[in-house]
Amino acid sequence: MSALPVRRLATSALCASLLIGAAAPVFAADSADERVSRTVVSSAPVPDANALLGQIKSLHDTGGVLTPVTDLLDAVLKTKDGKLPAEDAQKHADAIKTAIDAAKDEAAATAPVPDAAEEAVPDAKAPLDVKGDALAALQSAVDALVKAATAGDVTAVATQAPVVVTGLVNFVAATLLSGTLPAPNLPGLPALPQLPTSNLPTTPTLPQTPAVPQTPALPQTPALPQTPALPQTPSLPQAPLPS
Repeated sequence: MSALPVRRLATSALCASLLIGAAAPVFAADSADERVSRTVVSSAPVPDANALLGQIKSLHDTGGVLTPVTDLLDAVLKTKDGKLPAEDAQKHADAIKTAIDAAKDEAAATAPVPDAAEEAVPDAKAPLDVKGDALAALQSAVDALVKAATAGDVTAVATQAPVVVTGLVNFVAATLLSGTLPAPNLPGLPALPQLPTSNLPTTPTLPQTPAVPQTPALPQTPALPQTPALPQTPSLPQAPLPS
C-alpha cells in the first residue's frame, strides 16, 4: 500500500513545536563555566523573580502539551496505513490527557477574576477563558484522531490530523497572548493584538417591575334592621268560681 497521504502534514504538525523549541539553542549555547559564573553572581535576590518564574512556568507548561501531542501526530503520520495499535494509541492518549489537564488547572488558577462591578450586574459576561477553550478544543481533536488511528480509518486520520495541528497553534497563540508573557521585540514583527479578557460590555440593567396597585377596600356590609318586638300575649280571663 502506498504511504499514507497525510504524511505530507508531518512538517506542518511539527511547526507548532518549533514555536517553543526555537528558544532551546539559546539555553544550550551556555557553557558550564558561564552557568557557574551566573550562579555566583545571582546569589543576591533577583528583582521581579516571581514574575519571571511565572513566565518560565507558562512556557514550560506549553511545552508539556506540545510534546505529547506532536508525538502522537508523528506516530500516526509515519504509519503506512494510518493505524496505530490500540495499546500505543492509548499510551499517547493518556499522556496527552495528563498534560492538558495540568495545563487546564494552571489556566484556571491564573484566569482573571471578575471585579465587583461585573458581579453586581445580573447575567454579566465573565472574562473570556481563551486558553481554557483552546485546551478543550485540542483535547476534543486529539480524541477524534486517536479514535480514527485506532480504527485505521485513513480518511478520518487525514481529516483530524490538521485539526489537531490547528488546535496546537491555537493553544500556543492563546498562551502567548494571555498577557502573562512579555511582548516579543524582534525587529520586523507586527504588534500582537490583545485578547478580549477584560473590559467586556456588560448586560444593561433590567427595568424595575412597577409596584402592584393596592386592592381597594371592600364596602362594609350595612347593618341589618332590628327585628321588632313581638306583642305581649293577653292574659287569659279567670274562670268564674262555683257558687
